[in-house]
Amino acid sequence: MSRSDPQPRKHEEMITRVVEVCSADDRIAAVFLGGSVARGEADAYSDIDLCFIVADDSYPDVISGREAFVRQIGDPLFVEDFGNEHMAFAILADGTDLELHFFRAGDLRSITSGPHRVLLDEDGILTGIEFPVPEVDPATQVGSLRQILFWFWHDLAHFTAAVGRDQLWWAAGQLEQLRHYCVNLVRIDQGGAPEGEPYWKLDAEISTEPLDALRSTFCPMERGDLLRAGRDVVAFFRERAPGVARSHGLRYPRELDRLVSGHLDDLGADPSQS
Repeated sequence: MSRSDPQPRKHEEMITRVVEVCSADDRIAAVFLGGSVARGEADAYSDIDLCFIVADDSYPDVISGREAFVRQIGDPLFVEDFGNEHMAFAILADGTDLELHFFRAGDLRSITSGPHRVLLDEDGILTGIEFPVPEVDPATQVGSLRQILFWFWHDLAHFTAAVGRDQLWWAAGQLEQLRHYCVNLVRIDQGGAPEGEPYWKLDAEISTEPLDALRSTFCPMERGDLLRAGRDVVAFFRERAPGVARSHGLRYPRELDRLVSGHLDDLGADPSQS
């Protein structure tokens, strides 16, 4: 199976099954596809994004019975909502990966799913409707950037303590967190939204060229390597964060930078020097 393979036949077979199930369920007013399948960009690795428009008075019943609903579609090895009330994620025994979204019919106009493909709409409630692509909220973006500007230094202090104590597992974990801040910083700089999973679809969403300087920070879990990587991460952040902060009307915490990075500079490559 290669990335260039066409959309798997099982996608269309699953879509047919979904339509059969929902046609027999009076609670479901309409169903449409979103994501890469709807955009015609799906490949052998794509999941299926399914959006169900539920009659308002049936919504609580459908939401409380999401696992049973999924079991009508296929044999799930995994069903979880991860705290998202209106969603369900499922992996079926045949390998199909599903992402299900449930919306009240009364909330139809608030959906921001982007391009879609109607699968079922007996009453025509989706006729003529275009769902906009989700936009980045400037206030959320600024709030996330403010957190990055300060928490980077908070977690650098933990990284420094971990290296200083030769607690290398902790140090490696903190280094990864510092990289996360740098990746989200670049996302914001390019007008995107920061992600809780910073690498999520990163290659497709932004130009990753600015991140090339971070390649050196993926290193063996040895004290000297981690220390060098930590200093490279700091250099990367220090070079870019002030400009990104300024462009969003925020103050870069230079005194915090000076204080915390100074503690890192005090560490030598040899444990005896710390």
